[in-house]
Amino acid sequence: MAAPHFIAVDWGTSGFRLWVMGKDGNVLASTSAPLGMSRLKRNDFDRVLEESLDTLGIAKDVPAIICGMAGAAQGWCEAPYLCAPTRLDALGEGAVSVRGATRQVHILPGVKQMAPANVMRGEETQIAGLLHADPAFAGTVCLPGTHTKWVQVTDGAIQHFETCMTGEQFAFFSQDSVLSHSMMLDGWSDCAFRAAVHLATQDPVAVPRRLFAIRADMLVGDQDSATARATLSGLLIGQELMSVPLYWCDQSVTLIGAPSLCEIYLKALDVLGVGGRSLNVETTTLAGLTAAFYLQKGPAHA
Repeated sequence: MAAPHFIAVDWGTSGFRLWVMGKDGNVLASTSAPLGMSRLKRNDFDRVLEESLDTLGIAKDVPAIICGMAGAAQGWCEAPYLCAPTRLDALGEGAVSVRGATRQVHILPGVKQMAPANVMRGEETQIAGLLHADPAFAGTVCLPGTHTKWVQVTDGAIQHFETCMTGEQFAFFSQDSVLSHSMMLDGWSDCAFRAAVHLATQDPVAVPRRLFAIRADMLVGDQDSATARATLSGLLIGQELMSVPLYWCDQSVTLIGAPSLCEIYLKALDVLGVGGRSLNVETTTLAGLTAAFYLQKGPAHA
């Protein structure tokens, strides 16, 4: 292995992903574990990081930069939010050094919005990665996930954003609600998904009553699990789209997230005649962490 230059970490609620970076920007090694903020106490973070790096044979003098929930109040070390509108090149300047860590560790801040109240941690770093590759970018970025973010970016800055809990809603309805009995098998139907998006975007108030019909259609009709799952997704995403028209109407949307989820959102946007593209989430995250690493101000502690 070439000499490691720094460690990049995306530390989320449920897990973390770590990359060992060379001075030329190449990834020398990587690892991940289901050890996110929700499973760790404050004193666990340093141990988990060092055990992961010991396994990779990384010396203690290699610094680390981290984005995500490790910087939350309940995480390793709180990195105070920057307030939108905020330039993305301010992330490195706002990095907080973790006092007492085994190695030099900086955690990037998230971004908050005062009115309407909103917060993000991790997504801002992915957007910074987009801007690192395309400094002139201006437009909407959608980051689909458990809590999907819709972000307006201009002049190298996050101007304003919205959060939709569509992913969490889908997980509840498909796994814990009465609808879960209709989705015990995997599968997908593009036709059912597009029909559900169309219904939800044409008549959003119909969504609450149409949700139970997913179960009824299986009990009294011949609906299968693939149709049920796609219908639920289409109804929820369609309803989401109608709540944030400012972010997609008459414009193209750039998506950053899991490829399969980005593909679903692109299909939903296509129903509305809206174009878009998806970017590799690992690439944008690494670009954002790398840019922030080189923009750090210095050893401000918290």
